[in-house]
Amino acid sequence: MSRDELFSAKQNHIVDFVFDEQVVAVFPDMIRRSVPGYETVIPMTGLMAARHLTNNDVAYDLGCSLGATTLAILQQTDLAGVNVIGVDNAPAMIDKARSQVTDPRARFECADLTEFDVTDAKVVILNFVMQFLPLAARTPLLRRLRAQMRPDGLLIVSEKVRQPDPNLHERFDATHLAWKRANGYSDLEVSQKRQALENVMRVDTEEIHERRFREAGFTQSTTWFRCLNWASFIATSEPSTGR
Repeated sequence: MSRDELFSAKQNHIVDFVFDEQVVAVFPDMIRRSVPGYETVIPMTGLMAARHLTNNDVAYDLGCSLGATTLAILQQTDLAGVNVIGVDNAPAMIDKARSQVTDPRARFECADLTEFDVTDAKVVILNFVMQFLPLAARTPLLRRLRAQMRPDGLLIVSEKVRQPDPNLHERFDATHLAWKRANGYSDLEVSQKRQALENVMRVDTEEIHERRFREAGFTQSTTWFRCLNWASFIATSEPSTGR
């Protein structure tokens, strides 16, 4: 695994962050050292998805990057008829995913996830993806996914989130930056990457996510994981089993 040193040298002009060949080369190290809880979220996402799938079901890993979530699902099920389709709009990501994930139950497509057809999906996963979409595109995407998914479908969404209390958000954000430094990133790297992400990564509060799920037609949703300003949600339209 190549070490992420993309922002280690002083850059006179910081361009917007893109998922190009340079990022692909260091992506596993980058995301492991940048996203608190990543090494819990991915395997747990895979486990929850696999438990929801039966033979001949299809799961979609939208914004799949290098296929870590796709692989996590397949590692948790021995059902031969299960299929997982990974979708990403970055050709370099898809090329690498195809070379790394060789399970015949996996397929990778280079496409715009906001237009990709997920008809009859039993599981749809968006791990750290929606935060990079335009705000106006987020609710329409979820509505379309809900309309195309099976009635008993499961949606899993992981995101960086914004705390409604500015003081708490700042405290968590400062802790996150300290955690990145503890993982070997310099102040220069932290600062330059933050500038690169400033125009392309827009985060919402958990309450906004929950409201969006309801507006899209998901009747139940909950936060199943949270670490500082990072969270993961599950949403379904299954009837409540409560009394």
